[in-house]
Amino acid sequence: MKETFLNLIDYIKNPVLEKDLNTDTKYRFKIFLHLLVISIATGLIISPIFVILDEIGFVNMDNHKIDEMFKNLSLFQILLTGGIIAPVIEELIFRAPITSFKKPASFKIGFYVFAVLFGLVHLTNFDITPNVLIAAPLLVLPQIILGAYFGFIRVKFGLIWSMLLHGCYNSILMIIGFGFE
Repeated sequence: MKETFLNLIDYIKNPVLEKDLNTDTKYRFKIFLHLLVISIATGLIISPIFVILDEIGFVNMDNHKIDEMFKNLSLFQILLTGGIIAPVIEELIFRAPITSFKKPASFKIGFYVFAVLFGLVHLTNFDITPNVLIAAPLLVLPQIILGAYFGFIRVKFGLIWSMLLHGCYNSILMIIGFGFE
């Protein structure tokens, strides 16, 4: 896991359009599981920021658009939408295009731009207020970081793998969320 984490950090510092030539399924699932754990851990490490913003009354975290969107859906429909449909669509929009940037400099820019855009689109989960705009970099920080993680596996293993990682990540968070309700 440590090696995967260090490779991920090195990659994010200097993304290059280079597939992982090891096509062994066991190897790929091992890296996938490492990335899933790293993704969940990243979210957990960053989440106290949201508690602080909510506690000081800077941003109302109770008024999240996702809750509103899912309120009339069954558990199955929520998991289908958040765990499969949304990740597939988002990966097609934000990760599929990054491999079309063939020159190293343009690839690096494209990689970062798509990670940031992925984060920024999640700002629509909030009621846009002046405080939300001020706190925007913090509010979408997890999605920007995850966008880079998903970009890493997309480049290394392919688009299906980023869809799978994104879907599993969302599903785990939704299941945890159901446990707290």
